[in-house]
Amino acid sequence: MPALSPTMTTGNIASWKKKEGDAIAAGDIIAEVETDKATMEWEAQDDGVIAKILVEAGVSDVPVGTPVAVVVDDESLVAAFEGYTAADAAAKEGGGAAAPAAAAPAAATAPAPSSSAAAAAAAPRRAATLASGPRVIASPYAKRLAADAGVSLVGVPGTGPAGRVVAADIAALLASGGGKAASSAAGPAAAGGEVGTEYDSYADVPHSQIRRVTASRLLQSKQQVPHYYLTVDVRLDALLETRARLNEARAALAKKGDEDGASKLSVNDFVLKAAALALKAVPGVNAAWSSDFTRVYKNVDINVAVQAPAGLMVPLLVDADRAGLGELSSRVRALAAAARDGALRPEQMAPGTFTVSNLGMFGVEQFAAIVNPPQAAILAVGGARPVLVPSTKRSGGSDDAGDAGFEAATMLSATLSCDHRVVDGAMGAQWLQAFKRFMEQPLTMLL
Repeated sequence: MPALSPTMTTGNIASWKKKEGDAIAAGDIIAEVETDKATMEWEAQDDGVIAKILVEAGVSDVPVGTPVAVVVDDESLVAAFEGYTAADAAAKEGGGAAAPAAAAPAAATAPAPSSSAAAAAAAPRRAATLASGPRVIASPYAKRLAADAGVSLVGVPGTGPAGRVVAADIAALLASGGGKAASSAAGPAAAGGEVGTEYDSYADVPHSQIRRVTASRLLQSKQQVPHYYLTVDVRLDALLETRARLNEARAALAKKGDEDGASKLSVNDFVLKAAALALKAVPGVNAAWSSDFTRVYKNVDINVAVQAPAGLMVPLLVDADRAGLGELSSRVRALAAAARDGALRPEQMAPGTFTVSNLGMFGVEQFAAIVNPPQAAILAVGGARPVLVPSTKRSGGSDDAGDAGFEAATMLSATLSCDHRVVDGAMGAQWLQAFKRFMEQPLTMLL
């Protein structure tokens, strides 16, 4: 199993693109592997022939370095691996049984293992366990009868629709004395699994590698990072006016054949630029916590949260402070499209120095995000909304502010989630002040 991303420790074989006996050339796609970041194509590094596939498609959590296939130099060596298994590969790794004698010349071309023998042998067993877990489909009445009798439903043949266990099956089990054979150890396990549920119609969706890793890291962040949250309201009227003028200019360029002007700038492009400049203005937020020091980054690399079919992705926008709005816009669109297609490259998924999550397009007005370790902060952006605010104009030339009345304005709420070990309250407030200033005076982003 290759390491296809910088943080990958295990992977899932999504599909094999080559089968046993197929010749491969350097650059050919051997398989699709689901990493902690995306589903990626595994390219062959050398020419050869697939002699044996040791780990079938669909197997999850295969440690990096585990032998998953055997590649030989010559087609004549394929037959020697007909009965070769993952256990044989593990034994060879551990110094036990060797590969078939006839296959000795092919040993150098097999994937180099680096994990333990136990891990290699355990991967197929894990898959089998997951496939044949203790799920029991039973009617609520059957479950209640089984619970009252103290018997397990695991292994009980069901005569109902689609093999569902019904009350008659429990009665037959007890009448035959089968209930007495049910071990007491099985009862709690079953009760902790499917028997205790009151729902009969559901679907278990297996976790993707991306979702599993994301869940683990977010849980770790919420448990170990002392979060606190600061929210500020930003007035967008000047920004929206500037955006409209810039988009008109870009449209004029597009008519002259300039491809960069074909797409419109979004409010999110301004958010990313303002956040990047605020990180330069208050560099203490552009930092990461370590047990012995706080690392303050000089570069501003922003991870942008994108919802993809496989789960939450955070592609990397490098040197966001140095890019113009047009460049930022095109780069973000390209990264988002690659994330949704599962085509991000490893360098595009690297951890940055700060993260921005925008749910405004979903109608969310305000929310608080979870810090993305080891970063010290993340900005959560809500959608624009119309509100009434005290008017900045005086009526009738009066100097009395009480005569000013109200006016319509477009506002946006932005919440900064901070790691209090790195960013104290005053520093977080200073960063939001800088962000608000850039957003409300958008021309200053061009200085």
